[in-house]
Amino acid sequence: MSLDDFRHEALSDVGSTNTECLERARKGALSGLWITAERQTGGRGRRGRAWFSEPGNLYASLLLTDPAPMDRLGSLPLAVAVAVQDAVSRIMPLDAAEVVIKWPNDILVDRRKVCGILIEGETLPDGRHGLVIGIGINVSVAPDAPLYPVATLREFGAFASPDELFAYLFQSMAETLALWDGGHGISAIMERWKQVAGGIGENITVNLPDRSISGRFSGIDDTGLLKLETDDGGTRLIAAGDVFFG
Repeated sequence: MSLDDFRHEALSDVGSTNTECLERARKGALSGLWITAERQTGGRGRRGRAWFSEPGNLYASLLLTDPAPMDRLGSLPLAVAVAVQDAVSRIMPLDAAEVVIKWPNDILVDRRKVCGILIEGETLPDGRHGLVIGIGINVSVAPDAPLYPVATLREFGAFASPDELFAYLFQSMAETLALWDGGHGISAIMERWKQVAGGIGENITVNLPDRSISGRFSGIDDTGLLKLETDDGGTRLIAAGDVFFG
């Protein structure tokens, strides 16, 4: 997809930009539709958590239809994170703390979360696979989040508006998805992800649905799974979990 294949519809209040995108997809909307909103009344995060969605932040969702065969979709979250990290970095002051990715696709500044990403999908009535990438960025308002330290971009001297930030995101996502190329460009995406990842080589704890595991974060494998070196000398590959540094 090229930049010309993407379209943008800006709304005021919605329940959820992800839900709005999926509803459009069911009605035949083409791949490449961005929907943004000033406020969400029913935003959600991973594992069904509510997502704080008051005005002043960027709430955006991108619809992709049949973006890649199912066996290559596992690398898409890494590509999305690379695009968001790039967009956020472009509006930060030169002396600001580093913008990094926390596996797999949270965006941190000074180890505090400024962005969450939620990817959802379903089989559409015509048999196509609709995938929606939901992105919430704390531009000027931060939620109460007991799981992680959080921050806003304003706190680090970034004064771009949500609309200005979206303009960078629109361009960066198009460029990164072109590089990803339906999963064919996974190697290039991996290299870019590693360059801006936080915590590689450090001790981390990963909360899984049924337990927590600690060890050294040694990177990711060639499919994007987290590699955790445990105290017994083994290496665990982790597909999903909440990562905590230290």
